[in-house]
Amino acid sequence: MPVRLTASEALALRMTSLLLRPHPTIRPGTVADVVEWFGAMQAQDLASGLWSLGARLPALTQVDVQAALERREALRTWPMRGTVHLVPSRDARWMLELTGVRSLAGAATRRAALGFDAVTADRAAEVLGTALAGGGRLTRAQCLATLNAAGIATDGQRGYHLLWYASVRGVTCLAPNVGTEQTFALLDEWAPEPHQLERDEALATLTRRYVRSHGPVTAREFAGWTGLTLTDARRGFAAAGDTLAAVEVDGEEMLVDAALLDAPRGPVDDLVVLPGFDEYLLGYKDRSLMLDPAHRDAIIPGNNGIFQPTVVSGGRVVGTWKRAVGRGRVTITVRPLAALDRPRAEHALARYAAFLGLPPTVAWPD
Repeated sequence: MPVRLTASEALALRMTSLLLRPHPTIRPGTVADVVEWFGAMQAQDLASGLWSLGARLPALTQVDVQAALERREALRTWPMRGTVHLVPSRDARWMLELTGVRSLAGAATRRAALGFDAVTADRAAEVLGTALAGGGRLTRAQCLATLNAAGIATDGQRGYHLLWYASVRGVTCLAPNVGTEQTFALLDEWAPEPHQLERDEALATLTRRYVRSHGPVTAREFAGWTGLTLTDARRGFAAAGDTLAAVEVDGEEMLVDAALLDAPRGPVDDLVVLPGFDEYLLGYKDRSLMLDPAHRDAIIPGNNGIFQPTVVSGGRVVGTWKRAVGRGRVTITVRPLAALDRPRAEHALARYAAFLGLPPTVAWPD
């Protein structure tokens, strides 16, 4: 029989899974620890990705996190849903083979709209592979210049598509920025000793990582997160075996990491500030446990896929915030959406400022 949970208890366990509360089996101390725990972390916006790590590693600063990425504790690529994620470096290739290929299904239509074909896309990947060989690292602008010099046009959205394609094909990956510039490297050189998993083992591994870092969840949520079919998602749940435990939340059966059932289920009273592109919201299709539907437009204005940074109290979104980094200071403007404890919010924002290494100014517009 599944363990019955109230919505409040499910939310408490979910915050623990997300490493936003103490977890009974893991005390992450490194970037590698956190990224491997999740399997993949949303990171199309680099600043958001850095703070997603910092929020779960209170002993580290942004400089520390950037140094860990230079040490290749994790890397960024397009492993699923056509979106940039942080993934464990040695797992990038099997993830691309399992879930990244799904995003290639619509590539032909996109190429046709942009005016080139698969032969050109494959040639672009080869050109970039040759240019980066031997430990090379090129900025985005240099990659595009290299393609143009080879007679491959990159105007409009062509350049982005070709860079994406080379990474999803497993030729390149995103290396850490140089200053503010995005850079690319060869995946084989950035992660020279990849883990090699058969498809079923890969599916089971990714399922276990998703459930342990996001649970309680359903197979439908896993399918939405990975871009896999619901059939594959259910197959992954079955393959994950007895590491998962069934729970029932408001009459719906979900799965959690079995070890999570030992975690406290009392009311969540923490207050944290999170980046907009964090697994806290991006890791789910159904966000009703964490987000009041009345606040959805404030979090995703215009429903354009751009998520605002959130103030989270008791596991629920209670406000948004924006930063403006100036010379020697970060100004943070907070917009409450519900009752919000200002001193606790300012304390949480001060921690974010410390992560950046800057003193904060917090503004509360009327």
